[in-house]
Amino acid sequence: MSKERPPEPLDFFIWTVEDVGLWLEAINLGGYRQIFKEHSVNGEYLEGMSMFTTEQILRFIRRCHMKWGDFITLCKELRRIKVACLKGEQKVRSPWWAPACLSLVFVNVEKRNRQSRVVSLKLEP
Repeated sequence: MSKERPPEPLDFFIWTVEDVGLWLEAINLGGYRQIFKEHSVNGEYLEGMSMFTTEQILRFIRRCHMKWGDFITLCKELRRIKVACLKGEQKVRSPWWAPACLSLVFVNVEKRNRQSRVVSLKLEP
């Protein structure tokens, strides 16, 4: 993925570690790019952060040497991405591992799965 083009927000749950790094640069948290890479923080990990307990949040902040304000910014930006997902504002793309012949199938399945993700987003506190 090109440095000039951050990943699509709707795809955040299939972001690679590199995609997360590009996104961190885009939201002015690029200083954490290397530490996130060292800890293999990918899109699946970011998606799961909404289910973290207080202890897990504190452990994440300590491990990544994050300031509280930066962690709050990270959470706000994740929330913004989830809202974009909820509204269906971004185009669905196939994950890097999906063969080209399955692109249409993946997009159709993803559109159906988006509805279940929307339900889970509405249930978040």
